This record gives sequence, C-alpha cells and structure tokens, in this order.
Amino acid sequence: MSPTTDPPANVQHSGPVAQADKRGLECRYCGCKHFRVIYTRPAWGGRLLRRRECRNCGKRLTTWEHA
Repeated sequence: MSPTTDPPANVQHSGPVAQADKRGLECRYCGCKHFRVIYTRPAWGGRLLRRRECRNCGKRLTTWEHA
C-alpha cells in the first residue's frame, strides 16, 4: 500500500472502537476507572448495593446492580 492510503497511527477513530472506551464506571470527580469495593449488601428487589471508593482521589460512590 502507498503511504497516502494508510491512516496515521496517532489518529483516533470516531466509530465503535472509540465508543467502547466510554463503557464502564467512571469517577465523576477525577475520571478514573479504577475502584475498590468497600462493602456489598443485598437490596430490595434482588438488587445489590455496592459502596465503592476511587483508587485515585478517594471519593466514594454507591452503585445499584441487578444480580
């Protein structure tokens, strides 16, 4: 292939690959995606309540999950 048809390596794509990076839980304070689960307990309706702490900034948040 010629150099003009190959995309540069540093160009970000706006298709499904770029959208896949936005999946998952993200800290609303610092944007980190790494959390530590502090505790888990069953909640009403067969759900789970998880209290999480961001590993970067230390802020805490609660998630409700379906079992």
